[in-house]
Amino acid sequence: MKISHCRLLKKTQSRLLEYFVLEITARSATDILGIQPNSAALFYRKIREVIVHHLEQESHEIFDGVVELDESYFGGIRKGKRGRGAASKVAVFGILKRDGKVYTKVVGDIPEQKH
Repeated sequence: MKISHCRLLKKTQSRLLEYFVLEITARSATDILGIQPNSAALFYRKIREVIVHHLEQESHEIFDGVVELDESYFGGIRKGKRGRGAASKVAVFGILKRDGKVYTKVVGDIPEQKH
């Protein structure tokens, strides 16, 4: 899998990839490069999709032995509820094999828990 249908110049794509690796936010990258914020956010999302694709290709190896499972929530504005019930949060599920690889998966819609 590769990034396709991108109208940004190759030089700009290269710089955005560099900033992604350096953990510079998409918003900061737009200020540095002078491009539209949506363009940088879309390119960052495409980078993440390529990473997910390659991780899924590797995930076919069997997890044997001790593994750890966990979920985390990313994004959103920190107002109101926190954790699972928070609005505009993205849930990520992860598996860690001791002394091995980590597999993560962005989870789609999660039904709200009833208390």
